[in-house]
Amino acid sequence: MRIKLPHIPYIANKITLDIMHCSFIEVKDQLEKINLCIKNVLENDVLNERRLDERVKKILEEQEEEIEFMQIDRKNMFWLIKKRLANEFRVILNSEDRHNNLAHEILSELIDNDYINFLVSENRVKNLIFSSIEGYLKIYEEIEDEVYEKISNYKTKPIPGSEEYELIFEKLYQEELRKKGMF
Repeated sequence: MRIKLPHIPYIANKITLDIMHCSFIEVKDQLEKINLCIKNVLENDVLNERRLDERVKKILEEQEEEIEFMQIDRKNMFWLIKKRLANEFRVILNSEDRHNNLAHEILSELIDNDYINFLVSENRVKNLIFSSIEGYLKIYEEIEDEVYEKISNYKTKPIPGSEEYELIFEKLYQEELRKKGMF
């Protein structure tokens, strides 16, 4: 599953909490600084992919006439171009590899900023961060389903996409995250 901008605060909180509760990691600075550092790494990655997507869309727009004339499937063409340009934008398309790389980048930033200390191998700490990312993403879909179910049981159902719906969804989502100890 792809990490999206709205997920970032939750993933950063999960990683921060996992680091804080880890017996083999010493936290040397404020948790807020650690959390912000993690958010920055995640945001940079998501924004990199957005820039890649925008470039691909621009290329497709420039070739619109040829695409229509040759009756090419736009969705398949989008992915072909995206795969071809991914390295140029330093975007890893395979989710597991991408999350592994993010865990490495986050660990590097935490070490470079002297936010944490540990006496185990870097790989063990990186694996903790990787597990935090993967753990959140696995739970996300489950929580989302639970929230949709709760909203569907409302007497007066809010309109999907409305501001009221988004506020209710966010409130219920945060409640479910708290129940699971992730927020």
